[in-house]
Amino acid sequence: MAELDTMTKADLAKERAAAEERLKEIRKAEAEYDGRRLRELKGQIEKMLADEGYSMADLMQGRSGGKKAVAGAAKAPAKYRHPENPSLTWSGRGRQPGWYKEALAAGKSPEDMAI
Repeated sequence: MAELDTMTKADLAKERAAAEERLKEIRKAEAEYDGRRLRELKGQIEKMLADEGYSMADLMQGRSGGKKAVAGAAKAPAKYRHPENPSLTWSGRGRQPGWYKEALAAGKSPEDMAI
């Protein structure tokens, strides 16, 4: 580090440019390594699955008996409506919307906002 203390501004700028270029090369090498390593791991996983009589498609479809995601699941119907703005509704699932919490704090009951 003592060497940096004796450099001129121009020399420091050159050093920084060289360091930034080296950092770009390192980031590129990391990305290439990640891609290479992921391909290797995928091959190993595919071999392990094939040895057991399965494929990657089986794994992705959750053939193991786990829960499957339901494509195009219907949105839950609204159960509560904002007292002043009927376009704001809530199904009663998930986080309570701010307007619902505010109405409860103001003394309204859930039944007052029920649809």
